[in-house]
Amino acid sequence: MSKIAVLIPCYNESKTIKKVVTDYQKALKGLDVDIYVYDNNSSDNTDKLAKEAGAIVKYEYRQGKGNVIRTMFREIDADCYLMIDGDDTYPAENAKAMCELVLDGKADMVVGDRLSSTYFQENKRPFHNLGNRMVRFLINFIFKNSIKDIMTGYRAFSREFVKGFPVLSKGFEIETEMTIHAVDKNYKIVEIPVTYRDRPEGSVSKLNTYSDGFKVLKTIAILFKEYKPSLFFNIVAALILIASIAIGLPAYIEYFTLNYVYKVPSLIVSCMGINLSFLLWIAGVILQVIVKKDRQRYEILMNLLKK
Repeated sequence: MSKIAVLIPCYNESKTIKKVVTDYQKALKGLDVDIYVYDNNSSDNTDKLAKEAGAIVKYEYRQGKGNVIRTMFREIDADCYLMIDGDDTYPAENAKAMCELVLDGKADMVVGDRLSSTYFQENKRPFHNLGNRMVRFLINFIFKNSIKDIMTGYRAFSREFVKGFPVLSKGFEIETEMTIHAVDKNYKIVEIPVTYRDRPEGSVSKLNTYSDGFKVLKTIAILFKEYKPSLFFNIVAALILIASIAIGLPAYIEYFTLNYVYKVPSLIVSCMGINLSFLLWIAGVILQVIVKKDRQRYEILMNLLKK
């Protein structure tokens, strides 16, 4: 029987963790399942309550969801990994279907799509709604995809994806990183709509709308540069080139009409900007070749891991 690991990263979720563990035990009853709760410096007995509910409790002392996921992926061996949050916002009834998609080889990552169902009605934080829409638009536009929910914490993964995913994020930007990695490496992605319910009374979100939102946007910009350097540097180079020509235009006009340049500083800045734009374009070309070679090495490594 295939092994399923349910991964629950937790930080101060004493209000809901027992119910979450119990719900997923029932939803996956009859299957070979281990439920792991990784406590991330909780101070409200989350770990004790999780143990009482029957979960395997471990600890990650570096603060941040990305740090917890990194440790989970390294330490746990399974055929299918189901990642959920410990806040009781995701329905357990979708768990079996999500795992079956992975175990049947139909998906490397199953995304529990909240945004196509009840998220915008249930979520009481309007800036979170705006942020989800913005992140979805940016990633789908930049990486030419149509994923509906980029930042959901409800996902199922194949062993191949988990063991081949280099976790770099430390915090809540981990979901964005997962999505971009899956799209870039051409993994099989399947989305299924899931209902979403807001946190119960007394349960507090650890996601800061502004600081964590900024980190997510920063992560998108960094991964855009790293995964698509040619396009990134072409855009930057084009903007600098246009600005440089605009700055130097009066000096160029003087030269061609008067055969003399009075606006020498403008000309110098313009020439420096034009040179910089060409250097950035060349950097993009070189880095794109490196990225292509890296993808080839990644595919070879994945083939070796399958053996």
